[in-house]
Amino acid sequence: MGDPFRELGRRSPGRARGHGPAHRARGFDAVPGLVSKPVVDIQVSVADLRLEAGYVPQLEGLGLQLRSRDDQHRYFRPRADLPRHVHVHVCRAGSEWERVHLEFRDRLRSDPDARRRYAAAKEEAARVWRDDMIAYTAATTDVILDVLDAGDP
Repeated sequence: MGDPFRELGRRSPGRARGHGPAHRARGFDAVPGLVSKPVVDIQVSVADLRLEAGYVPQLEGLGLQLRSRDDQHRYFRPRADLPRHVHVHVCRAGSEWERVHLEFRDRLRSDPDARRRYAAAKEEAARVWRDDMIAYTAATTDVILDVLDAGDP
């Protein structure tokens, strides 16, 4: 499969079709100073989320599998027979989902206190809820909302 990140950038659906911002790192790996997991979170923005034929086959061609679908985004991860080194979240360019996730990333980049609080919440959630991803996510929700609310006027 080669370098999956370079390949994803080269063959990203948005870039291939000129749909604007193709992909952005948005997880721990995108925030200097945070300990990252060995999985890179990538957000891909497309013009129309419903037109899955325009991006699903390309992501599947990279060994990724569509794992969840809702009105706001699609979630892909490597097939079970491949190392889990990347998670890809596809959303509509200009959507609230895109805006909130990138805003959170940007606040962590610019606010050392927010970064510290989020890192502590993630570390505690990983310790307590290592085998329960739903509980792990719920355990960090309050900190995420606090960080986002801190930037509201």
